[in-house]
Amino acid sequence: MPFIAVAIALVGGVLAVLVLMPLSLVLRYRAGTARRPARRWVAAINVVAVSVSAMLLLMVAAVTSYWVPVALRYALLGLAGGGFLGLLGLWLSRWEETPRSLHYTPSRALVLAIMLVVAARLAYGLWRSWHAWHAAAGDTSWLVASGAAGSLAAGAHQPAPPFTALA
Repeated sequence: MPFIAVAIALVGGVLAVLVLMPLSLVLRYRAGTARRPARRWVAAINVVAVSVSAMLLLMVAAVTSYWVPVALRYALLGLAGGGFLGLLGLWLSRWEETPRSLHYTPSRALVLAIMLVVAARLAYGLWRSWHAWHAAAGDTSWLVASGAAGSLAAGAHQPAPPFTALA
């Protein structure tokens, strides 16, 4: 009986994710394109958080490269691409200076493009992992066949929000 309850919970969870994913994408787009005040303390925290995150990503990629030889290279390429997209985001953002504060509005096209690329990569990663798990050869790990290195590159490709330049 517990197996049936677990199976129902898993199927229900998967269906909930599939049904709520479009709503989540719309809400993420609206939040990503909203006008915001630029604050120095937020920029400082963001710089520290991005630095720690990048270091952790590179450490995990270095460890993963034991099993997936190109993981570190892909993670480095993803970080370079993310840095480029961050600079592009700074350039494309609309900046408004008032006598009391500075506000910015991120580029709608860039937010939409990055959001769709990340969503497509997640969907592709799930599909590829499922097929790799079932089709892996006897001497090949399903993790290597799943394209985990590409996932590290896509994960590292997340640019920093525009307010990091204010630090």
